[in-house]
Amino acid sequence: MQCGQRMAISKVTFGETFRDLVDALFSVNAPLLITLKGLLKNPGKLLRSYLAGQRKRYYKPVAFFVLTTILYILIRTLIGFDPFRNEAFQVQDGAGSGTNLEEARNFMLLNINNFLFVFVFTLAAFSKLFFYRRYSFAEFIAISFYLLGIYTLITTVNMFFIMFISDKMQLLGTAIMLLYFLFAMSSLLKKPLVLNILKSIVVYIFAWVFYFVLAFSLSYLIVLFT
Repeated sequence: MQCGQRMAISKVTFGETFRDLVDALFSVNAPLLITLKGLLKNPGKLLRSYLAGQRKRYYKPVAFFVLTTILYILIRTLIGFDPFRNEAFQVQDGAGSGTNLEEARNFMLLNINNFLFVFVFTLAAFSKLFFYRRYSFAEFIAISFYLLGIYTLITTVNMFFIMFISDKMQLLGTAIMLLYFLFAMSSLLKKPLVLNILKSIVVYIFAWVFYFVLAFSLSYLIVLFT
């Protein structure tokens, strides 16, 4: 009898906890939805508010990035997305270390969600380099976690376009992210608008190239020494 009562109490407690979790994540006034809405509608306002110390109402940047990454992995697994479906992204075998290069490419693509942390730091580093008077490096790290959380969502949606429309849409997510990054940075930094947009283009290109090079280099070293 007591065992049955305990099980019933446990079920009620679990049910209440689950409902509280869902309410905390997805209710209209939940930090997650407020953060997502702010990043899509007016990212500059949200970022300035967060950096100014008004943080309780927003989902934390690292947690937001991790949550979107988990969502990406989950959906990628559920739909069986193959990152190697486009031949343009394959490394051709050649003499010498061709096999290692291909294995490094495979490792990087299969673990791309882990290497996005590298993108966070390259984006923050180049943002600090070109906008050094605006915010500290730590603040640009927080900004980058938020923006790359959106990039992860864009990539997640883009998987469906790649699978069901065309393999040639592999770089669509990167292009959309560039537009979003320009929108977010111009919203955050405001004047001088044209100069900030031009700087943001350079920041994004350099950050993306260094991210790719570092991710591939790390993948190559891991493949080489394992």
